[in-house]
Amino acid sequence: MGSDGVRKPRFLCLHGFRTSGEILKTQLHKWPQSVLDNLDLVFVDAPFPCLGKSDVEGIFDPPYYEWFQFNKEFTEYTNFDECLQYIEECMIKYGPIDGLLGFSQGSILSAALPGLQEKGVALTKVPKVKFLIIVGGAKFRSPSVMDKAYSSSISCPSLHFIGETDFLNKYGAELLESCVEPVVIHHPKGHTIPRLGTLLSYYIFIFVIYLY
Repeated sequence: MGSDGVRKPRFLCLHGFRTSGEILKTQLHKWPQSVLDNLDLVFVDAPFPCLGKSDVEGIFDPPYYEWFQFNKEFTEYTNFDECLQYIEECMIKYGPIDGLLGFSQGSILSAALPGLQEKGVALTKVPKVKFLIIVGGAKFRSPSVMDKAYSSSISCPSLHFIGETDFLNKYGAELLESCVEPVVIHHPKGHTIPRLGTLLSYYIFIFVIYLY
């Protein structure tokens, strides 16, 4: 609850590939406390231990986790259904969950979940996702997932951070085409959670608090 007794919007936070919930929490410390204080953020680890080298070794301490596994072309996925079930279990355990906040692999999942929920193939036991905050996002490339996740537009409000030098930059732009009136914040950095100045903090505050 906030100081005025009103429940703050609760976001389930999905971290990047081969990182962890604790690492994402640390990465979000770049954001002003005035923003974080207005959100109820729930950080969880992905269900599968890291099966290879993590890009954050030497920067953040282990353990590291991954949401699912995939081939080089990102068109075939292993343990994907188990991942979806696990996210739903987290939403039940920590609910009510209002929105999803994702970075990298977590953002790809977050952006696909409203469509999968609408088609009845995921999150069938929890309320509809109301908000998305997507940092370094993209679409799934498997036709079997794309046909369900993006067959209709993502209608819930979505806030997207796209880095100018992010290797997923063009894929993040493609994701916007599937969203209804997305709010987009461009930043000069790469595949990272950017620092927020006063103006960008204001955007997040308006996006989440006003809509909530």
